[in-house]
Amino acid sequence: QVQLVESGGGLVQAGGSLRLSCTAARTFRSYAMGWFRQAPGKEREFVAAISWNGGSTTYADSVKGRFTISRDNAKNTVVLEMNSLKPEDTAVYYCAAGRRAFYPPVVQISEFGTWGQGTQVTVSS
Repeated sequence: QVQLVESGGGLVQAGGSLRLSCTAARTFRSYAMGWFRQAPGKEREFVAAISWNGGSTTYADSVKGRFTISRDNAKNTVVLEMNSLKPEDTAVYYCAAGRRAFYPPVVQISEFGTWGQGTQVTVSS
């Protein structure tokens, strides 16, 4: 079982940037990886996903053009670069490992079987 640990969350003003990292205790190079988030009182939602080799990425419409997902399989790390942050981006952000090498055309939470503990991102207005 892959264990995932997120870091890099914090408090930032609107318009600012944050860089989230997810490090795996074991290699996850064979699996797609994703970032999800959950705001208070809301369901967990998809943010971004990347294929096993980094060749394909996809984003939720709400973050497209502002967030970038990348991975370094040699370092067992996946990164979410977040720019132009908005108050509505405030949430706990979770890293997750997919069950397959590629994410499906419509990314669903059920496609990801291993989750980190989450890191809080708070964007003030």
